[in-house]
Amino acid sequence: MPTHYHQDRTFTGSDLPADQLASVEFEGCTFRQCAWSGVDLSNARFTDCVFEQCDLSTAITKNTAFRTVRFEGCKLLGLQFDRCSAFLFAVRFNQCRLDFASFRSVVLKKTTFGDCRLHEVDFSGADLSGATLDDCDLAGAVFEGTNLEQADLRTAHNFIIDPQQNRMKQARFSASGLPGLLMRYQLVIE
Repeated sequence: MPTHYHQDRTFTGSDLPADQLASVEFEGCTFRQCAWSGVDLSNARFTDCVFEQCDLSTAITKNTAFRTVRFEGCKLLGLQFDRCSAFLFAVRFNQCRLDFASFRSVVLKKTTFGDCRLHEVDFSGADLSGATLDDCDLAGAVFEGTNLEQADLRTAHNFIIDPQQNRMKQARFSASGLPGLLMRYQLVIE
């Protein structure tokens, strides 16, 4: 049960004490340049919120609700989205760093990742059907048992995806992405 409720407010920098964010509910709020690396966001609820140039790296996300939340230019290193509340989970990322984040078994249908760095991100078992990964760097990202049906990866790069280990019907790739799809066969493509 949330302890405090904030609606339609803008928080900048250290407006909110980082040690008092667990179990707080935010609706229609904007967060700018908040440094919340490693803070406890357990049971917090964010509905229709925007994060701009915030650092939430390694924040504790046990049962955290991100419901229609947009992240712009944020640093989200090692964030465990797989520990968040699945109920109404909906996120969007633009120009974010998500290295080492986990989306293991998370439903990300039609989610947009725009110009993001996703090094070593775990998408195992995730549902990325209809998602768009526009100009994203996926070096070392893990795709195992991932649903990529109708996903758009035409401008994504540095990925290795095994078509036999993932659902990929009608997924979209560019010709330059073929080496990342054929890696398992050890072909030399020039």
